[in-house]
Amino acid sequence: MPDDRRAGVLSREQIVALLAAEPPLVAGLRDREAQLQPNGVDLTLDSVAAFTGPGTLTVDNQGRRLADTEDLPFGVDDQLYLSPGPYLVRFAETVNLPPDLMAYLRPRSTLLRSGVALHTAVWDAGYSGRGASLLVVYNPHGFRVQRGARLGQLVFHRLATATAAGYDGIYQGEATDRR
Repeated sequence: MPDDRRAGVLSREQIVALLAAEPPLVAGLRDREAQLQPNGVDLTLDSVAAFTGPGTLTVDNQGRRLADTEDLPFGVDDQLYLSPGPYLVRFAETVNLPPDLMAYLRPRSTLLRSGVALHTAVWDAGYSGRGASLLVVYNPHGFRVQRGARLGQLVFHRLATATAAGYDGIYQGEATDRR
């Protein structure tokens, strides 16, 4: 297959080639075949935390403070019941975006059909780490989730040209310590 370097969403074949790179595009896949999709990679649940305090965002980020959280324990069956409300979820896989790729994380449709939303941000070119997202249970009856469940599909988009300076924010390398 020719090396197609045009801008656009990556195909499964392009993703497979990047998974063999060093560092791999996504490391720590639990079930490579189940997680590989035609245009992305499903990320799996590692942990869930409840918010226990406020966060702060300021103009210059000098006063930025992340909201306090407390990890919720999974049951013996590795499942967790979530009452309606917001939760911080951490993914199990480490993502390593080269300077010519950025990504969007989109929720699996099962979440949406269950009254649950996954709110995410842009994954900038050059980012490396185990990301986190906001999971909101809107279903008044709650939602049950198992550790390792596939929550969202990370879709990779090749930039027209590589960025000269990739992501260099405070989340670079986040949560790379494995449990």
